[in-house]
This record gives sequence, C-alpha cells and structure tokens, in this order.
Amino acid sequence: MGKRIFLFILTNIAVVLTLSIILSILGVGRYAGPGGLDIGSLAIFCFVWGMGGAFISLQMSRWIAKRATGMRLVDGNTGPPEVDRVYATIANLTQQAGLPMPEVGIYDSPEVNAFATGPSKSRALVAVSTGLLRTMRDDEIAGVLGHEITHISNGDMVTMTLLQGVINAFVMFFARIIAYALASRGDSRNRGGSFMVVFVLQIVLGFFGSLITAWFSRQREFRADKGGAMLAGRDRMIGALKRLAANREMVDTQHQALATLKISGAPGWMALFSTHPPLEARIAALEQMR
Repeated sequence: MGKRIFLFILTNIAVVLTLSIILSILGVGRYAGPGGLDIGSLAIFCFVWGMGGAFISLQMSRWIAKRATGMRLVDGNTGPPEVDRVYATIANLTQQAGLPMPEVGIYDSPEVNAFATGPSKSRALVAVSTGLLRTMRDDEIAGVLGHEITHISNGDMVTMTLLQGVINAFVMFFARIIAYALASRGDSRNRGGSFMVVFVLQIVLGFFGSLITAWFSRQREFRADKGGAMLAGRDRMIGALKRLAANREMVDTQHQALATLKISGAPGWMALFSTHPPLEARIAALEQMR
C-alpha cells in the first residue's frame, strides 16, 4: 500500500510540475482581474490542466503499472510452462489482430485478473496475475487475453484518456465560470471566485462527468468482449467470463485504474457509476452474438 501511495504522489508531482512549466511558457497566469474574466486565458488554463494531466498519466501508465504490481516481464523463454503459454497466446492473438507485440508481465497476486495499459498500440503492456493462471484453464485464459488485446486494438486507453481530459477541462472551466458569476453578485474584490466555491463546484460537476466516463467504459467492455470472442473464439470468451463470475470473491476491486477485466458492476442505481457492466449482461450479449 505504501508503495502505491508513493507512486500516486510522485505521479501527481510530475504532472503539476510539467503543467506549471507549460502554462508559464504559454504566459497563462491569472484569468480574472479588475477588467473582468478573461475567457481565453481561462479556456487555455483549463484545457492544459484537463488534457495535460490525463495524457501525462497515460504516458506514465506502463511505468506505474509495473511499479505498482511488482510484475516481472517475460519473453516466452522464462521456464514455467504456464507463463510461456501466456506469452505464446498473446503473440498469436496480436498477430491475428495485426498489432505489434506488447510487453507481457506476470504479477504475483491471488486476484483473478488481467489488464492492458500503455500510451499507444506500439507501446502497450498486457499483465496477468498468478491467481488467474492458477484458476483458469488455457482456453479461458485465451478468452481473457483476447479481451485485453482488443482493448489495445480499439485504442481504448487513448480514447478514455481523451474523454477524461475533455471532461476534466469542462469541469474546471464551468466551475470557475459559475464561481465567478456567484462572486460577481457580491464583493467585486472576490470576482475570481473563492477557492472553496470552485472546489465544491468541481466535485459536483465531476460527479456528473463521471456518469459519462462510466457509461463509455461499459460500452467499451462490451466491444472488447466481442473482439475477444472474434480473436479467441466465442466459447472461450464466454467460458472466461463464467469462470470469472464463479470467482467473484477472488477479484481485487481496489485498483480500478489498472484493471480492464475486473468485476466492478454494481447493483441498483450505483450501476450508473460502474465502469463495467454486470458479468451476466456481458455473457448474455456474447450468447446472442452471431
């Protein structure tokens, strides 16, 4: 846990320093003054912070994933047959998908999980837990890996980053516009909007923005399941999801930023904030696939 907290802090420091330098170069400073609100400066400020933060995190995603999980990279000649089979399966699936070979990592954890990350199709990483290797059969593992390779093929990591960056920028922009409008009704010296008002507005607007990102994430999971079925076979993909459903208690839900096949479907109205559809819905969609 301490290691993950340190990485989180280090990442945020890197983001803040980088964006501060960029804003300084662009000459973007205060966006509100005696003359009123400078919409242009505010838009640039929010765009740089919103999009810049998202893309810096994306560029660091492989490094963060490796350090956070303590994974070891494999090359197909590591010795353990189950590990070499994973590498060979990924090589076969990426060839079918017409993709460059990603890095392949194995991390020691009892959780049943695999994930893909990376800033581009040519700089991707696919990681598999030892818990998944122990729990699933080879054909089910192929289904899981087909799902992850499809995420890379669809460019899901970049698309999600773009979406999150746009939403971040809009949240920052409108929070400050609203705060300025509220402050302008009172003391003219506070027309920039107080820090607390902006902070609260960002939380509220970010809450609604998360509904959009969660909805899009659920749709990409359906697409990745379909792609995994086309690459590895529908029965293998369905078998993988059923095996995952049978081992719900062995899925670690604490590290959503790293996972793309974790169970995060929630019951009732909380499903609106879930990044993954219920496994039953995903299985049903594949069973209806022609």
